[in-house]
Amino acid sequence: MVDIAPRPTAVSRFTGALRTQRAPRELPVIGGARDIAVDTTRSVLLVIVVALHAFMVGVSLDANGTPVLENAMEHWAGWPVLTWFAQVMPLFFVLGGFASYTQYSRLRARGTTASAYIAARLMRLLIPAGAAIAAVTVFLAALTVAGVSPDIIATAGFRISQPFWFLAVYIGVTALVPAMVWLHERNKLVTLLALALGALVVDIVRVTTDIAAIGALNFAFVWLFAQQFGFALADGTLDRLGTRAKRIMGIGAVATIVVTMLTGFYPTDLYAALNPPMGVLVLVGIVQTMIFLQLRTAIRRIGELPAIAQFVGWIGERSMTIYSWHMLVTIAIAGALINAPFALPVPVSTDWWLTRPLWFLVVGIAVFTVASFAGRLERRRITASPAGRGGVTAATLLAIAGVVLTLGLGSVGGAWVIATAAITAALALVMRRPGRTR
Repeated sequence: MVDIAPRPTAVSRFTGALRTQRAPRELPVIGGARDIAVDTTRSVLLVIVVALHAFMVGVSLDANGTPVLENAMEHWAGWPVLTWFAQVMPLFFVLGGFASYTQYSRLRARGTTASAYIAARLMRLLIPAGAAIAAVTVFLAALTVAGVSPDIIATAGFRISQPFWFLAVYIGVTALVPAMVWLHERNKLVTLLALALGALVVDIVRVTTDIAAIGALNFAFVWLFAQQFGFALADGTLDRLGTRAKRIMGIGAVATIVVTMLTGFYPTDLYAALNPPMGVLVLVGIVQTMIFLQLRTAIRRIGELPAIAQFVGWIGERSMTIYSWHMLVTIAIAGALINAPFALPVPVSTDWWLTRPLWFLVVGIAVFTVASFAGRLERRRITASPAGRGGVTAATLLAIAGVVLTLGLGSVGGAWVIATAAITAALALVMRRPGRTR
């Protein structure tokens, strides 16, 4: 939710929507009252993501004593089955859509413009993420100065960069929230069907032409669908379907997933369907949302417990910090183990499995510690004046370009330097003080 205090603004009704006649001069402050079930679930999903990424990190020494930093799950046959339960990003985007719809609706009703909303969200996303990207730049430079093997540095940069796809996509879908809310309010069903159909068409063209690059279009279709489904969750549309209809929808989505996997159209590994995303994630998002709706009351009761509420609140205040920093922390710990005075177990060996509880504990403590300090940036109240529409658009594109650069060239230290500069420039754009925001 949000808590804002804009200056009094005159509003008038036009086609059923509130229109701002005079824009507030300050950015809205993002934060405030929240839906307990949604926030509790989002916190659990974030913990799952961090744990899964830690699970995937394998560090060992080969027969020649050369350090090896790899994805441990490439050696485990049970990984595809695990992804059916651990691929939580569709629900993450759905619940993000729920929060965005609620935030934007309340802001708009109080007179905040779309540009001001986007600027505030960009600042909340880019301040902690930008700090993490700058830290990665320093980390890789320090490894270079220390004389670490260029191959290890390149691998570290690549591994750290991989989770940042989420940041690039989330910046994009967040910037489109005002436009997508506009479409949702005019015809929510048509909008959802168009996005789902777009994802399916992209997959069909990708498979028939064998041109993998076409799949990149689904970064828009798949994740905008998930966000839009969250809008339907937020405005009560899904609740009004009734228990039977929701079960039919969930079972139908599961059946479709099974058929498409058995026919080979979609992979059984749901992480293989992530980058670029495939339409099967649309179906996964529907299933996960239906399960969430069935468990919502129970989750709310659990979330109201004092200890759980405190845990959820702590994570909620630092969610982007945790996500942006966790891979850097994990890789740093893995790198330190290379010089450990004991033998490192080979990934997915018996000894490796036995050491996973200790590994998760160490990573968890380290991420908690870093988030406690770095999270102070994310918890700051945002009061700077936003840029105009053009500035917000430029800031969005700059930020996305910077993050995408790390994804494509994460193994190159210079890419992180440029990304840091791009995000800094994006923040400067949304924090400047123009004469008027439109």
